[in-house]
Amino acid sequence: MPVSGSSPGRLLVIGILSLLVGHISSETWSNEVSDVQYGRLGSSVTLACRGRSPVEWRVNGSSVLPPQAVLLDSSLTLPSALISMEGNYSCHDPSGTLIQATRLRLGNPPGPVNISCRLPSHFVVWCSWTTTVDSTLATQYFSTYSSRDNGVVTVQECVQEEPGRPSCVIEHPPMWSPRHLLNITEVNPLGSQQTIVKVEFFQLIKPDPPEAVRSMEVEGHPTKLLVHWRTPESWTPEDISDVAFPLAFQLRYRPVGSKFWSMLFTEDNTSLMIMDALAGHPHHIQVQAKDGISPESQWSDWSQLILARPWIDSEPLLVTEETTIITYVPPENHTWADTSTVKGADSQLPDGGGLGVVMLLSLFAGIVGIVAFTVILLLWMRHQKRGGLSKQQLTSMVKVKSLLI
Repeated sequence: MPVSGSSPGRLLVIGILSLLVGHISSETWSNEVSDVQYGRLGSSVTLACRGRSPVEWRVNGSSVLPPQAVLLDSSLTLPSALISMEGNYSCHDPSGTLIQATRLRLGNPPGPVNISCRLPSHFVVWCSWTTTVDSTLATQYFSTYSSRDNGVVTVQECVQEEPGRPSCVIEHPPMWSPRHLLNITEVNPLGSQQTIVKVEFFQLIKPDPPEAVRSMEVEGHPTKLLVHWRTPESWTPEDISDVAFPLAFQLRYRPVGSKFWSMLFTEDNTSLMIMDALAGHPHHIQVQAKDGISPESQWSDWSQLILARPWIDSEPLLVTEETTIITYVPPENHTWADTSTVKGADSQLPDGGGLGVVMLLSLFAGIVGIVAFTVILLLWMRHQKRGGLSKQQLTSMVKVKSLLI
């Protein structure tokens, strides 16, 4: 987004542009060396001829001019210029001699650009931008960034790998500076446009996806998968391999055909063990990475999807039972004993049946004795109320009780 206001960095860029762009008109920009004249689409464009009137104008060798063309003295004016009016214009004297030839190019001045930046590590910033206006003309970009620390502003170049390519790179950025401004200036023959944005480096850290993701089955464990991967090479450049920033990783997995992912998390490790894989089923697995220092950083994109299957016992243990038949051969003259059994009336009782009958009868006798004793006790109490029992009656009662027990 465009940002207004002045700063030392902006003034420096404006000074450079004033030297590069030169004289810029709101409607046309002429280059006498190459005889190219630039005009703004939709505006009025006037082509001047150095010869005296009358002159004849031609376009692409033809004397048929655009319908809207207006001749005034030795000049040709194209009101509301259209892209179809581009071409090679020439003016001639009455004898047809060429006086001047000019190539007309039409387009638009630059507009603001949309800028996006990404940090694949702490050591490099990749920025790119897209135009909001199609100028149709050759364009140049000037890219710088400024950092403010303790009131001191430092302006440096954001290096473009290819001229005219809408991208640049900042190597070894000042990560700990509190303020960063990125300035992208687009220049074409019709003008220039600055776009200045504030950049928060820590919020833009987004590692590349983990590399070389692979899975290994764990022998003897049909629900386990051991997943390995590598830290992306861009996270630690070769020239500063002695400085390592930690990464956190997130792994997701699911059986093929399922819509639901399971997640695992680890810090600064490059392997994880899946403990609850679905036995016998293939699984989809992916890994992503995040800066382990800055909580404001972003998760990387997911790694390429891999397919893995837990361990399967290819030779299951077969349990078989073998029956050994032993044949007994009796000696000669052996006499077989009669083992037939004659069963009586109780022969149908199971083992211990007689003992059960005895216990049942004893229980029944005990119940009868208790009932009889209770009846006698009640009678005795009744006679006591009438004046007591006789000695003979009491003796009889005791005898009856002893007999029952």
